Amino acid sequence: MSSRRKNINLPAPYLRRVWLDASRVTEPQSYPFCLPLFSKGDFDLAFDRAVTIVVGENGTGKSTLLEGIAALAGYDEAGGGKGYAAVDHSGAVELMGGRLGDALRASWLPKITNGWFFRAESFFSVARYLDQAAVGSGNRPPDFLSHSHGEGFLRFFDERCRRQGIFIFDEPESALSPSRQIDFLKLLRRMDESGICQVIMATHAPILMAYPNARLLRLTKYGLEPVTLEQTEHFRLIREFCADPASFVETMMAE
Repeated sequence: MSSRRKNINLPAPYLRRVWLDASRVTEPQSYPFCLPLFSKGDFDLAFDRAVTIVVGENGTGKSTLLEGIAALAGYDEAGGGKGYAAVDHSGAVELMGGRLGDALRASWLPKITNGWFFRAESFFSVARYLDQAAVGSGNRPPDFLSHSHGEGFLRFFDERCRRQGIFIFDEPESALSPSRQIDFLKLLRRMDESGICQVIMATHAPILMAYPNARLLRLTKYGLEPVTLEQTEHFRLIREFCADPASFVETMMAE
């Protein structure tokens, strides 16, 4: 058995720190290094808990950061696990964070490459890939796609996130109703309490941001900073909406 498949008798987090190695950046004016998060060349992020949650507005670089970390951990930037290439993005026009992974360096204790990188955009491609791989090897396909979108997500999470590893979630709430987000929180707690799972997640969902044992970080054009749920713009907007939905909507639409 290869060493990467053996359980490691140390608790998460396994990835302790990632930082940008400026000497590996050959085109600082190009994407993704032109993003404010990386433009100064001094990006440095430490992980001191098993669950880290990154929040921020669209365009700040959350997904790019997660793609870079995923590539650093050995996952395909389009999603999947170690050794998976479920999505052929060789001819894609859109730019992704794989180049960032080449310029990042990491501190591991110890290095672990088991786990999964979940991207909502590529879920269907990954699910079909898993079905085809199972059929090709004579096994029963997992068939995550014969369920509703949200049920397929949750079943996928439940089956793929039980083993030791590092799990990266990019907006897992995209197909989850509020009640299903609560189910995802229960899964997150199970992973956290297992002591063998490290989770790095980007989300817009205040319910997921509220996970009590996470390190919550806000990403802005100035970089990453620790934040409480109540300090996030997401929470403020939802609180104002719930206080007076009709007035809130009228005011927002009039701006």
